[in-house]
Amino acid sequence: MKIVKLKKENLFPFLEVISKDADLWAPVKKNSDRHVFKMIDDLTHINLDYTRTILPPRNIILPPEIRMFRATPLEYEPNFSHVAKRILFGVHPCDIHGLLIMDKFYSFMYDDPYYIESRKNTIILGHSCWPDENCLCKSTNTHIVEEGYDLFFTDLKKNYLVWIGSSRGDDLIRMKPDLFEEEIANEDIQSFIRRREEKDKAFQTEINFTAMPDLMELKYNDPLWDELGTACLACGSCSNVCPTCNCYNVEDKPVLGENCSDISRCWDACTLENYSGVAGGENFREKRSERLKLWYTHKLQAYISKYGKPACVGCGRCVVTCPVDINVLTVGKALDGNGIDSFWSRLSKEVTR
Repeated sequence: MKIVKLKKENLFPFLEVISKDADLWAPVKKNSDRHVFKMIDDLTHINLDYTRTILPPRNIILPPEIRMFRATPLEYEPNFSHVAKRILFGVHPCDIHGLLIMDKFYSFMYDDPYYIESRKNTIILGHSCWPDENCLCKSTNTHIVEEGYDLFFTDLKKNYLVWIGSSRGDDLIRMKPDLFEEEIANEDIQSFIRRREEKDKAFQTEINFTAMPDLMELKYNDPLWDELGTACLACGSCSNVCPTCNCYNVEDKPVLGENCSDISRCWDACTLENYSGVAGGENFREKRSERLKLWYTHKLQAYISKYGKPACVGCGRCVVTCPVDINVLTVGKALDGNGIDSFWSRLSKEVTR
């Protein structure tokens, strides 16, 4: 894998050149402390000093609602209007791992054309990051990434070291080769080594992810799930912000005045009550505890056997989002037998008094 150097003052000129024929998306500040990926029309709006965006990159590749096709009594017409040539810049390692899981999921037994086509048209430019108190990516071993990107930018204060991860990434470099240097000084190498060591020490939180698959099995019928179910609001926020959630619903919307319907696909969540409802009014997971157990089984156990890694990438979004402190950190620690000081654990003690 080839590595080149880019001076920081050359970053915007490079982005300007490569985004002439594609939509450029990058993190921007939404308010004082939150960030979102947004289509960029002014490079100065890009803000790389962030830990996590509100929604993960899958929000761009497969939006919350897309129209799949228009159906008539005789035929249907596919719709790929959500697909566009995009460059997604500033993606952190954990989110790249999330996309790698989605790549496997959407092509495991059947290629999902709505994801695959959008993914093929999206160039991923990764960017280094710094952990805060809610980052768990070192525990999930997703704090570094070796694949899944076209280019990856590691910030060394004055310069970037740029990893070329694909032929598309190499083509981007060739669009403006005079901006890059192939000779990397020993000073840059030592700076990179120091930065990686300092980042590893900066993580403030960890959980024992290695034990999670066995603990999920051993504690499948544990009272813990009822405690969690009592506090859970079933709002679906954890699913909305997770980089690897993929549940969706399909809606048939008749077009008024025409003999046809638009078939749309929209995000859904297995934590919502109606998700497991079937014809006749039956619901196989009516209890919130059962739905939470399913969600955490996917994140901490089931995906490992199918895709080789847990479906949690340690981004910390569920930690900062859930209003009652039900998240991978608190649930993981509870499964591991550690005492938890969270809203749901305090509520459980109040209920049992």
